[in-house]
Amino acid sequence: MLTIALPKGRIADETLRLFQNIFGSKFSFENRKLIMEDSGFRFLYVKNQDVPTYVLRGAADLGISGLDVLSENEYPLSYLLNLGIGKCDIVVGMKKGHRIDPSSAKIRVATKLENIARNFFATKAMDVDIVKLNGSIELAPLVGLSDAIVDIVETGTTMKENGLEPVEKIMTSTAHLFANQNSFVTRKAEILDLTNRLKEAISGS
Repeated sequence: MLTIALPKGRIADETLRLFQNIFGSKFSFENRKLIMEDSGFRFLYVKNQDVPTYVLRGAADLGISGLDVLSENEYPLSYLLNLGIGKCDIVVGMKKGHRIDPSSAKIRVATKLENIARNFFATKAMDVDIVKLNGSIELAPLVGLSDAIVDIVETGTTMKENGLEPVEKIMTSTAHLFANQNSFVTRKAEILDLTNRLKEAISGS
């Protein structure tokens, strides 16, 4: 039985619908359960940021998570398929009218995406003073806690309502299917079969 870790929320719901299309069985987590078994698969329902850890450590053979989470963790995993769901952008946001000054040696950035932010500004030869925040990130530039933020946006409404605007897009993130590297070796046929069926389901949707 293949074990698949799914992130809580919209991506999980859309992913389970893909499985429902493939197997014709109703896949759903009920009554706050965190483990669900159906059609020869075991699904784990976990926090988005923890999905790669479950796969890396072998608690799950496969995982589905956003490319932003995978890029932030930088774990050695086998990437299999871009599912094309859960699309969002990772951007640098600053107060309206402000822009990144590439001549500046250092910039203070508020974010929960520390590695993505650090790697992005490294390409500009700029050192980053990371201010780690877990929420209300848009507030940081408004009160002088940071010069900029690096955050996930879908519509950009929250940023705009708080007097900020995207000044550069770092990456576009969508949900990806990925595997534990050992599982991919020992259970390659099963994993590739599932990957191909998901690919067909996406193409037909």
